[in-house]
Amino acid sequence: MPEPKSMDDPQNPSLVRGLGTLDATMIVMGSMIGSGIFLVSADVARLVGSPGLLLVIWGISGLMTIAGALCAAEVAAMLPKAGGQYVFLREAYGSWLGFVFGWATFLVVQTGTIAAVAVAFARFLGVFAPGVAADNWIVSPVLLGASGFAFSLTTQQLVAILVIVALTISNTRGLKTGSLIQNTFTVTKTLALLGLIVIGLLMGGRPESALKTVDFWNPTANGWTADAGLDSHLQGLGLLGIFLVAAKAMIGPLFSQTAWNGVTFTGGEIKDPGRTLPRSLFMGCTAVVILYLLANYAYLTTLPWDTIKNAPQDRVATAMMNALLGVPGTYVMAGAILISTFGCVNGLILSGARVYYAMAQDGLFFKSIGTTNRHHVPSVALIAQGIWAAFLVLPVTVKADKTYGNLYGQLLDYIAPVDLTFYALMVGAVIVLRRKLPTADRPYRTIGYPFTPLFYVGMAALLVVGFLVTGPKTSGIGFAIALTGLPVYALWAKSSKSSATPH
Repeated sequence: MPEPKSMDDPQNPSLVRGLGTLDATMIVMGSMIGSGIFLVSADVARLVGSPGLLLVIWGISGLMTIAGALCAAEVAAMLPKAGGQYVFLREAYGSWLGFVFGWATFLVVQTGTIAAVAVAFARFLGVFAPGVAADNWIVSPVLLGASGFAFSLTTQQLVAILVIVALTISNTRGLKTGSLIQNTFTVTKTLALLGLIVIGLLMGGRPESALKTVDFWNPTANGWTADAGLDSHLQGLGLLGIFLVAAKAMIGPLFSQTAWNGVTFTGGEIKDPGRTLPRSLFMGCTAVVILYLLANYAYLTTLPWDTIKNAPQDRVATAMMNALLGVPGTYVMAGAILISTFGCVNGLILSGARVYYAMAQDGLFFKSIGTTNRHHVPSVALIAQGIWAAFLVLPVTVKADKTYGNLYGQLLDYIAPVDLTFYALMVGAVIVLRRKLPTADRPYRTIGYPFTPLFYVGMAALLVVGFLVTGPKTSGIGFAIALTGLPVYALWAKSSKSSATPH
């Protein structure tokens, strides 16, 4: 197989370095802030049993996020190329692993997340337009035999698809257009989240709030048992059981803070990347972590503990705003989440396409995906990503009670441990590349090296083990999905080698 092409501008002038520090920071924050912060604290509360431990879980997740970003910043500044994490994994471990990452990213990680967040946007649009609903059928479910799957089209699915199409088209119009949308919506939703926090803190301190009615640290005093969050065969394990519950509790907070790696995908379009990428990663991740901790404190100082645990559909933020402002609060919260999810979809679309573009440049994806249009953006990669993400909105799972679930949500559950594994490998690339390329120019070096990458990799390894133990079937399917990339890589590598051989 031929050596991968350099993604630096002199050899690939079609990409334009047009993103500054503000733009890059907005991509980091905009991709991170979606709907998770408004929802997942309910599940965490049920799993850990006390306000103090809820904050600890969010805090540890935040420390992991910042540590990971500090490490990724070194490699990103060293290899500021389109594709980001794909390039890092390729250079550190070999082309095969880079491809498997890119394959999983296209197959479900990025596209499935785009689909999921787009449907979340449509779901909250339904608050203002009741006709947009999951049971308002345009095409009733068409069963695929006895497979347990079906295809359908509801007004909610249609809106999600239209959002994906609209933002994909807008991003093909040039980097400035995509970054303008990103900046506008990220600033707006950050202010909305900050407003939620300020309202909660100013109007909180209620006598019935969790902070004043339950034990802050001791979950057993609040009626909690470790076995409550585990399947029957994992109960009665003592300290091991507590660890498994903690690992399970960290899934939501950790993945509410994920997608910060998206800015590395745009490395070939960042101005002064040696300075801009480390700054944007640190500032963006730190800001989001602080906002998330403050939001959780606002929930605790406003709502009773049982209300947090049992919020309808886990909508803790909506429950808080409804408690403080009544029905108008529900509309305010729905509006904030609409802005948040719209900006998140745009950030995911903008960044994800650069991975497939880089793969195609290496001869490991369809050749046309490695091209740019007259606006200097990878339009074919954007369109391919948009088509697949829109498709993932359509399949539904058929449950035993004849109700329907979304396939992309199930796929994301499968891929979560795989995604964390790829993050850990990216962070570990800092150590690998220091040994492999000791003399390479490093505009930024990881603060606290080697303890920072070792902390992240160690925590990620423990969590992945926890995921494998608590959900072996789910996690196993996820790794199987990712590993389907190996035979595909072999075929593409063989094809690339053949095309490079003179006839």
